Amino acid sequence: MSDDIEDSSNVSDLTHSHNRNAHLGRTTYTHAAPRAAETGAGQPTPATYLQTLPSDSAAMQVGDAAAAAARDTKLQHTGPDMMKELEKQLHGLHYHHAERSRLCTEASTELFDADSPRIRRDIVRIIAQYLESQGYTSTRVTLYDEANVKQQRENNYISDVVRLRAAILDGEWGEVDRICSSTYLKDKKHILYNVYKQQYLELIDDCESQKAFSMLNKYLKPLESQQSFQGEFRDLCYLLTTKSIQDAPAFRNWDGIASSREKLAEYLQNILEFEIVGRDSEQQYLKPNRLVTLLRQAVAYQIESCQYHSEALPMVPTLLNDYAPVVVPNAEQFSFVGHLGNIKCTAYVGQYGRYVASGSSDNTIRIWDTETSECITTLRGHTSRIWDICVDRDGTTLISASGDCTVKIWDIRDLHKPQCISTVATDNCGDIYSVSLNPLESHIIMAGYDHTIRLYDRVTGQVVQTFHGHDLSVAQAVSNPLGNLIISGSKDQTIRFWDIMSGTCVKNLRSHLGEVTSVATSDSGMLLLSSSKDNSNRLWDLRSLKRLCRYKGHQNTSKNFIRSSFIGDSLVVGGSEDGTVYIWDRESTKIVQRLNGHQGIVYDARWNPKQGILCSASDDWTLKTWWFDPNKPNNALL
Repeated sequence: MSDDIEDSSNVSDLTHSHNRNAHLGRTTYTHAAPRAAETGAGQPTPATYLQTLPSDSAAMQVGDAAAAAARDTKLQHTGPDMMKELEKQLHGLHYHHAERSRLCTEASTELFDADSPRIRRDIVRIIAQYLESQGYTSTRVTLYDEANVKQQRENNYISDVVRLRAAILDGEWGEVDRICSSTYLKDKKHILYNVYKQQYLELIDDCESQKAFSMLNKYLKPLESQQSFQGEFRDLCYLLTTKSIQDAPAFRNWDGIASSREKLAEYLQNILEFEIVGRDSEQQYLKPNRLVTLLRQAVAYQIESCQYHSEALPMVPTLLNDYAPVVVPNAEQFSFVGHLGNIKCTAYVGQYGRYVASGSSDNTIRIWDTETSECITTLRGHTSRIWDICVDRDGTTLISASGDCTVKIWDIRDLHKPQCISTVATDNCGDIYSVSLNPLESHIIMAGYDHTIRLYDRVTGQVVQTFHGHDLSVAQAVSNPLGNLIISGSKDQTIRFWDIMSGTCVKNLRSHLGEVTSVATSDSGMLLLSSSKDNSNRLWDLRSLKRLCRYKGHQNTSKNFIRSSFIGDSLVVGGSEDGTVYIWDRESTKIVQRLNGHQGIVYDARWNPKQGILCSASDDWTLKTWWFDPNKPNNALL
């Protein structure tokens, strides 16, 4: 069942030219002029223009040519002052080698141990210094007072921590209780819950059902609120009826009493141990403005590792998101050929996005190298078309939604040997049109033909919440950045907001005149973008739930899921039935770019801020990436 949505896949007569723009080679390191400021009230701000420099010796010449091209470009609503500023930014651009960004050290957990006592104390000192410099004297004093109190308490119970670890490893639970009762514990209930849980699991492992039942009722039940995740206490109860501990979903990884005691001792020691720092650390000189200096270094790293930047240092407006300049692609970079049906969706793999995944009506998912356009691997297992895919932030897990009534979870840590690790069946509820992750990536949000949205817990492997209320199929459902709401768009022409805990609909927007085909939130969490079969994409203020503007010019009226999304904070991108990728200025709603090249409907388009490329999925069986080609006349803002 798939509604009456057509799958326009009759493109067998199309000829596909592999790597249409292969002569462009690898994307060279590109520099961008920062987005110009608004020149007046109500006057739209043009999108940033980019320039690619082929060599150090040609940098000045290309800068002059870029300035000349900018002067000749017909920019609507662009004043002379803005043009002068644009020329100034494009002139004399700074050039780095194309591989420069790859040489930057990755910001990984291996750089330092965030849980190290020394590092944690250093962080406290740095924060205290900043508070003092800003005049927050009382807050600084409170911070140090709390740290000093903890240090005094640590001196009193550090020996108890050692004894507690030994008692747990030896299974001396009476001694464990005495230590927990006499020692100051901020999270005493949580610690006791874990201790009692360990005792209970050992009784189950030893087949002591009566003692386990008594432990469950007397000790664990009063501390049920301290469970590590929703449903854990339920699985503890379930263990009374199982043959082994591994039969319960939450305890599949149980590997014996000794190993479990070791893990518990390590876990509790991390909670109880106060960060001990030597006196030499306390006396070490702290440079002035250390926090601001570190933040500036972090921003500088983001700029250097970015594919696009200008000689003039950009002014970063916020520290809440990584630096990413606005880029307006103007040319096709690669064409990815290999699917045997139309491509409904696409998603980048990993934070850098070196690879891109695509889901097709040929029932497969392919993962491609964005720098060579080669297909790295093909994921097979679905028996119907792929409607939607998403990838976690680390690029280790891919989740796919299909017309075969299932959602599959794939382990893609090894791209050459991907594995389907789980299949979520939905009891013949029809096509699953949408799949996404909540901000913590602990739950999967799925929605589709049966008008229902489901919240799936990745830990327990169960649907923990359902959302009913839409009258027709749900085209897409996503979480807001805070994770407390689910936002859905439906064929019933409504956008609904759901409370994730209660499952109730807290708001219903009826503004679109056609079926809602997609919803997307901005990185800031303040804006919502929706697409509809009324030939419009609409922008909403999530705080007031008022419509801000409407984007038009594309075609979205037929029985297709055409989606739109954000490009940074300044642009909006979306597909169209006329085979064109449209890019709008977010504030002025003007079309700043039309990307032509597909021979069929463009269903989806996704932006990669790290590489500065746009990827589009089409009915013509191809995936395309788009970039800024300095050798092509800039037709933005036409």
